[in-house]
Amino acid sequence: MSTEVKAYGTASADAPLQEIKINRRALQAHDVEFEILYCGICHSDLHQIKNDFGGTLFPIVPGHEIVGRVTAIGDHVKNFKIGDLAAVGCIVDSCGNCEYCEDGIEQFCDEGVTFSFNSEDKISGGHTLGGFSKTYVCHEKYVLKMPPFKDLAAAAPLLCAGITVYSPLKHWQAGPGKKVGILGIGGLGHLAIKIAKAMGAEVVVFTTSPSKVEDAKRLGADEAVLSSDAETMAKYARQLHFIIDTVSAKHDVNVYLNLLRHDGTVVLVGLPPEPLEVASFNVVIGRRSFAGSNIGGIAETQEMLDFCFEHNITAESEIISIQQVNHAFERLEKGDVKYRFVIDMASL
Repeated sequence: MSTEVKAYGTASADAPLQEIKINRRALQAHDVEFEILYCGICHSDLHQIKNDFGGTLFPIVPGHEIVGRVTAIGDHVKNFKIGDLAAVGCIVDSCGNCEYCEDGIEQFCDEGVTFSFNSEDKISGGHTLGGFSKTYVCHEKYVLKMPPFKDLAAAAPLLCAGITVYSPLKHWQAGPGKKVGILGIGGLGHLAIKIAKAMGAEVVVFTTSPSKVEDAKRLGADEAVLSSDAETMAKYARQLHFIIDTVSAKHDVNVYLNLLRHDGTVVLVGLPPEPLEVASFNVVIGRRSFAGSNIGGIAETQEMLDFCFEHNITAESEIISIQQVNHAFERLEKGDVKYRFVIDMASL
């Protein structure tokens, strides 16, 4: 028997989110059910409810930065008990058999992952419904052990924003002796600063916003540069080992490719809606690369949570009630948040 629970969702791209009722599946042998305490708001939530990418499955309940407390477990669950803190990020299912799943990079699953919302639901039918709700049910393989952060709400954005920047920083070996550039200070960029610093890298931030230059230093950046300042930008030519590009709007990546040392890489984690142009000489000279990265697998997401707990890293967050969510999305669209909204789900 499925269980009916409260949620916030919408039936169309031009309608506001409102309280609705949804069904969560009956507990299966390997399932964990948890009460949702906090859910972060990600820019991709906004894209999906507006159907910006096409293919949104309505009615939609967004939310994939989900933190809660376990309320029930299936008969065969081994890693969780009732009362434990638990979390779900972007991925709630994958084929489990392809080379990518076997290597722990489920985000690249050959058959395609099941996301925590707006994916075909292979178990219950229909489509998955996200964390803007009272409860969540998920196979324990995809449920994360949430460390006891002092500020649990501010840790919720780690489930997407945190892993999105942690994975490339680790893959391209940010650490002592490495000079890492971070392009853009928003939900992703501000966490990239904190994580790269904790890894031991020297961090240089590039921003188009004069007000964010000082904020970057407050967050831990060694240097912060206004990208419109051509004279200062020129000083960084061929200086950086690696740049993480968090910008989700059209921009000139060639400017940043020229800041790389030989064998350096610009890694895109933002999602600009239009193609970006790369001039051939900017990659040929210096054997530079322009690459991309997309979230991380379950094991790496757990590693990221443990790393952030050890280093006391959480998101700069504004806590809101679920009733404020439509206004929060309006502000998010204008960039009016420093740097993540998190919903206190007790308000539902």
